[in-house]
Amino acid sequence: MNKELIQKRFAKNLATYDENAKIQKVMAEYLIGFLDGKKFKNVLEIGCGTGMLTGLAFKNLIFENYTANDIVSGCEEYIKKISREIKFVPSDIENFLKNNNDKYDLIISNAVFQWIEDFENFVKLLISRLNNGGILIFSTFGNKNFTEILEVLGTSLSYRSIEDYEYMLKNFRHVIKEETHTINFKLPAEVLRHIKLTGANAICETKWTKSDMLNFESRYNNLCNNAPILTYNPVYIKIYKD
Repeated sequence: MNKELIQKRFAKNLATYDENAKIQKVMAEYLIGFLDGKKFKNVLEIGCGTGMLTGLAFKNLIFENYTANDIVSGCEEYIKKISREIKFVPSDIENFLKNNNDKYDLIISNAVFQWIEDFENFVKLLISRLNNGGILIFSTFGNKNFTEILEVLGTSLSYRSIEDYEYMLKNFRHVIKEETHTINFKLPAEVLRHIKLTGANAICETKWTKSDMLNFESRYNNLCNNAPILTYNPVYIKIYKD
């Protein structure tokens, strides 16, 4: 996973993210409702971005300390607009955790973990940073996510199935839920623009020729019978540290 490219693409599209990340907003709202309680002493949010989940947390949760992390330093401007009391940490989350031993009562993250390569060990690391009775709760995407892109281009992130998640988390008390959403577009080019404006095009740096674009549009229209759609497959995971 090219973290430098991920950082670059998301930084470039911060201003357009909230307007285009409609499914991510649905996911953030679901996460807050998926929590058992509303009171936590120390909270860590991973991949806070423009504060979509952060703002909901401030409206719906009660806590003493809130740390918001993101690999894009420019996110601090958005986070501080929500509250000056938030501790913002501009860092790759894995480096941040390696360089401190802080413990949390809630670790929360929205639409970020699909960018983590070593998912299983990363989750174990996060659980080790929970106080007893703490909760790790996050959303990511299942293997039906962006199926149209995979079908047409033959490339995508390695999204996991519910069965994969269940197997990896079998030793932890957990709950997993999933949903499927589709977004309709008028043209295949709008699909690409939507993906770009949410920063989710961070898996490939290849520049397309006009011929590449025409081929994509033709194949996408054939796949969707000239009614382009894009499938999202949100997965919600809650893990308890007993």
